[in-house]
Amino acid sequence: MNNGKIIISGAGLAGSLLASCLANRGFQVEVFERRPDMRKWKAEGGRSINLALSNRGIKALRKVHMDGPVLKEAIPMHGRMMHNTQGVLTYQPYGTEGQFINSVSRSGLNMKLISLAEEKQEVNLHFSHRIADVNFESTTVWVETPEGQMVEHKADAIIAADGAFSPIRLAMQKTNRFNYSQQYENYGYKELEIPPLEGDHPFQMEPNALHIWPRGEFMMIALPNPDGSFTCTLFLPYEGPISFDSLQTEDDVHQFFHTYFADTLPLISRLEQTFFSNPTGSLVTVRCAPWVRGKVALLGDAAHAIVPFYGQGMNCAFEDVAVLDNLIESNMSAGWEDVLDRYQKERIPNANAIADLALQNFIEMRDLVGHKDFLDFKEIEHTLCEKYPHFFKSQYELVTFSDVTYKTALESGEKNASLIRFLQENDNRQYLQQPDQMHSLFSRFHISV
Repeated sequence: MNNGKIIISGAGLAGSLLASCLANRGFQVEVFERRPDMRKWKAEGGRSINLALSNRGIKALRKVHMDGPVLKEAIPMHGRMMHNTQGVLTYQPYGTEGQFINSVSRSGLNMKLISLAEEKQEVNLHFSHRIADVNFESTTVWVETPEGQMVEHKADAIIAADGAFSPIRLAMQKTNRFNYSQQYENYGYKELEIPPLEGDHPFQMEPNALHIWPRGEFMMIALPNPDGSFTCTLFLPYEGPISFDSLQTEDDVHQFFHTYFADTLPLISRLEQTFFSNPTGSLVTVRCAPWVRGKVALLGDAAHAIVPFYGQGMNCAFEDVAVLDNLIESNMSAGWEDVLDRYQKERIPNANAIADLALQNFIEMRDLVGHKDFLDFKEIEHTLCEKYPHFFKSQYELVTFSDVTYKTALESGEKNASLIRFLQENDNRQYLQQPDQMHSLFSRFHISV
């Protein structure tokens, strides 16, 4: 495997990170990206949802020494700040003291990773180059250049990190015994902005929290930016009495926000104009298997696009990169077929688990976070995390602040929920203050860290 040639389709977050990892191992890397160089062209407005960088993503960035530079510009978010319709705030910490997620700019991070890859002599970046076809038997791609020429490129391995609508995955879908599903939610999203104030205190809201306006069948969130602004994202059904279809005029939009998000009206910049000028994005979950054909493999959204409600899309893709890189390191004497087979066997169950978790968290964020029973559930969960950290960790902690597998986190969350529902019943809450009883309950519900 040493010093071979690797083709990467896509110079997005995962593709550009992978290019640097492979270059550090001595591979010659050719990266083909269908879009122009984003460092030279203005990104399309309204689709730059901020990203929540957490443990898995940080660990992957550490492989190329980019964790420090990225975190230096990130905004730590220690918990959720819920806004009710009257503007009353309720705060929920994400974990124990010292645990937080980081708001980072998607485009800013992508440009850093592209520049890092470009610095390496082993990497050649080709922008405005579209992969038109692939041959899995010969590990060959045909690439359309900006001039319209079709050029053949052969490699020792090909990695498709080219997004939810990957052309290489599309080619895999035409092969025998390839399973594929694509599920769109009946929800779209619209990006808005809360601009910064002038002066030494630019943030118009608490900067170290992820803000949520849960409204049952819809919601809005806001993440802080280093310049003092907030990127707001409204999630709303496409059709129905309260939906994007129902908001046809600027008056409709103003009245909608006055009714459901009144505390944001003085904050959001050019609300009505931005609402109609920014595109409405869609939410899709993609699952497929296998991820490998010959020496061609899928990675990131090409393999497992998920909805953004657990903040793990980027982190999961970066973990794909880290796992693949680790497998290459520990199996250098093996062939690419062996490494890629190990990679897909490890990652497919975990990609499916985080897809399930993200869909579950959508319901929690839009609907449950404001309910009394849910707040009580979270209070007990937080107490368990604080009082019994060696025995109990919340599902959120396991997903966000650890590197246990997503599948393990999903299974642990189900056990945790059973225990907490038991503690909510009758007078069972008293057991929280009785360590011997709690240790017995941990055993009874099969809970262990």
